Amino acid sequence: MDNRDEVREFLTSRRAKITPEQVGLPAGSRRRVPGLRRSEVATLADVSVDYYGKLERGNLAGVSPAVLEAVARALQLDDVERTHLLHLAQAQEGSDRLARPRPRASKQWVPPKTLQWALNAVTAGPAFVTNGRLDLLAANQLARAFFSDIYDGGTQPPNMARFQFLDPAARRFYSDWDLIADMTVDVLRTEAGRNPHDKDLHDLVGELSTRSDAFRTRWGSHNVRRHGSGTKRFSHPVVGDLTLAWHGSGVDDEPGLTLLIYTAEPGSPSEESLRLLASWTASQDSAHPSTASEDAGR
Repeated sequence: MDNRDEVREFLTSRRAKITPEQVGLPAGSRRRVPGLRRSEVATLADVSVDYYGKLERGNLAGVSPAVLEAVARALQLDDVERTHLLHLAQAQEGSDRLARPRPRASKQWVPPKTLQWALNAVTAGPAFVTNGRLDLLAANQLARAFFSDIYDGGTQPPNMARFQFLDPAARRFYSDWDLIADMTVDVLRTEAGRNPHDKDLHDLVGELSTRSDAFRTRWGSHNVRRHGSGTKRFSHPVVGDLTLAWHGSGVDDEPGLTLLIYTAEPGSPSEESLRLLASWTASQDSAHPSTASEDAGR
């Protein structure tokens, strides 16, 4: 897939974020665009204006790592943004196979039994596996109860980004909706750079861009960030308000997948709420044993 538009928009958006003062240049009073001029970035990167103009038009094929690094320094990219720029260049070279997860079959991925056993062994908090599109691919019993609105949304596999931007319940569930929305788009934007040939991802972005102004605005910002751990606040429909710490890590034998676990501070009200949710889930399963059996086999 041609990613020149993605390259162009990423570079121009990063250039617009840097003020002349940040790089030691006079601000002047006759600037017609926000941020730096192309000529200023070219000077900072030690390349010709024409050559940088070619890069910003989206042509990264054949660009040396040294030039990419010089451009990254000129635009003051952080480590995640540098990696994103590298992935965009690799995609044009056709070498992105080395940087992106191996392609999967179109049918829904089924977790190995041992991975599901590991998820089920986590009983104190929600534990689940997602891919770069934020599909919920596997979960323990508590995660299915915690994300009940997502699982009840009717899409297969359940998708956290689609819930975030298209389901009104998300604004009640996520106490810091705007923050989580930013993080969601960061993850999708990073995945788009790393795995530009993912048709399902392109389809998801197209759907969200068409149906959600909030998504479309954020997507146009071209922000990429790494989110490996943190704290989130929720308002669950069954147990109310919770503040949970979360940690994500890659699944070694399944490139492109992330295992996430949510936990509560020991002795906190949130820990008690998770216990109540686990108890409530167990009682629901005992009342509907056939459904519980089906869920366990997923």
